[in-house]
Amino acid sequence: MSTLNDDLQDLESTEDFLDYFGIGYERAVVQVYRLHILQRFHDYMQRVSLPEDEDAQRAAYREALAAAYQDFVLSDAVTEKVFKVFQAAAPRKVPVTFTDIRSF
Repeated sequence: MSTLNDDLQDLESTEDFLDYFGIGYERAVVQVYRLHILQRFHDYMQRVSLPEDEDAQRAAYREALAAAYQDFVLSDAVTEKVFKVFQAAAPRKVPVTFTDIRSF
């Protein structure tokens, strides 16, 4: 009989994780946000203190993954800011004169 950790090692795609934990999903959402969902899942799991009991661990993983998936059903990548590229400060406007351009 395999353990939860053994099972998790075999999962490769976002769909694999969602299927393993029995979470229904829309294929279109996963196709667009697959990496975002897994990164958010990872972020949520970093905040969780896992219990000793494997069934309770499985429930904690399932809850975190369901929450991560739901974040992208209700929102989008720019709003959720999962990856650093979305966390950067807004671009600032810098005035450029015609003479500045001509100097190149």
